[in-house]
Amino acid sequence: MSEHSHPPIGEAEGKADAVETMFDAVAPRYDLLNRVLSAGVDRYWRSRTVRALRDEQPRRVLDVATGTADLALKAQRTLHPRETIGVDLSAEMLDRGREKIDRHGLASRITLRKADAADLPFDDGSFDAAFVAFGVRNFEDLDAGLGDIRRVLRPGGVLVVLEFSTPRTSPIKQLYAWYSRHVLPRIGGLLSPDQGAYEYLPSSVAAFPDGVDFLRRMDQVGFTTLEWTPLTFGIASLYTGRVPQRPTDPS
Repeated sequence: MSEHSHPPIGEAEGKADAVETMFDAVAPRYDLLNRVLSAGVDRYWRSRTVRALRDEQPRRVLDVATGTADLALKAQRTLHPRETIGVDLSAEMLDRGREKIDRHGLASRITLRKADAADLPFDDGSFDAAFVAFGVRNFEDLDAGLGDIRRVLRPGGVLVVLEFSTPRTSPIKQLYAWYSRHVLPRIGGLLSPDQGAYEYLPSSVAAFPDGVDFLRRMDQVGFTTLEWTPLTFGIASLYTGRVPQRPTDPS
């Protein structure tokens, strides 16, 4: 991927390959860029994401688009499931995630695998809970990705999605638009070898069906008990949905 190229915005054929290439390129500086570009607020967002499952006591957890495994590590240390599995398209991101997992001594509890959200290599109903943090924007086919996550969750299982969203109130809306257009790509270009990745980010956020539109997409693939919680003036949003329980036999 050239310096200023980036994946297609929105859902488009071939996007998965472009996303994989982009994240392979930014992997060496990905964690640093997250801290700098969010002023460290991304750590709070991930904590809120994991805490959404504190009452569920999941035994087996899936982290889709795990990246360098920050959320997988947070989930394992906070929720203490028997097993956490993270999947991602980018081998380079996964390699850095494995290094962090080894440093924390959690290799026996957290496994990372290369996989696409729309084609997960797991049996139906094999997880109690799933996360996606800042990944659904990058799905080539949003319904296919959400649908396959639903497939691998057991009845009653919960999906928690953390994603950027567009602030809707002044003056945050205007400040965020200015920061996204002028500051974020410049800092990303200085710290990353792939400036196009940080031009892609604000464009993909603007095109993403956030808020009630995203809840509608979750509903369409079969999630219920849907909730949407804006975070930090609406710069990010937390979404939760549950796989319906199977109806009990009246006999």
